Amino acid sequence: MRQLLLLRHAKSSWDDPRLSDHARPLNARGRRAASAMARVMRELDLTPEIVLVSSARRTLQTLEALAPLEGPPMVVPTDDLYLAPWTRLLEELRRVRETARSVLVIAHNPGLHELALALAGTASMAAGGDALRLAEEYPTGALAEFALAAPWSRIGPGSGRLIRFVVPRDLPEMAT
Repeated sequence: MRQLLLLRHAKSSWDDPRLSDHARPLNARGRRAASAMARVMRELDLTPEIVLVSSARRTLQTLEALAPLEGPPMVVPTDDLYLAPWTRLLEELRRVRETARSVLVIAHNPGLHELALALAGTASMAAGGDALRLAEEYPTGALAEFALAAPWSRIGPGSGRLIRFVVPRDLPEMAT
């Protein structure tokens, strides 16, 4: 069984209109949310061996807020994940070495949300609970954990089982 963690970057700042979208940093709320998600990951013992991360500043800062990740994992920043459609994200995952048991992807919507929906498939959506919440939205800083039975090279629509979907606004430290 393989583990796939899909983390949408935390909330970014729009304060400086001169910055390109790629260069936008996290805002204060985003930094708090990313730190809260780091705590959740540690408590749940979510320890990826490989991290595939978009080269955008906000995704890299989200990754920084997760530190230290146990292992540490092999981190692969790539321009190809910046605003990538779900099919491109899936292509990257299919290239992961087969011996990897856990991968974290830090990327953007709508591609990340569409990938999560594709992996979960329609049967999962009918189950309700976290799957229903995932179907409705994938907010900034949200984390979906999937179990995958197929090898990385063969994952595709319907091949994932959603284990949990954690949204920052549900965490105690984000209530203030």
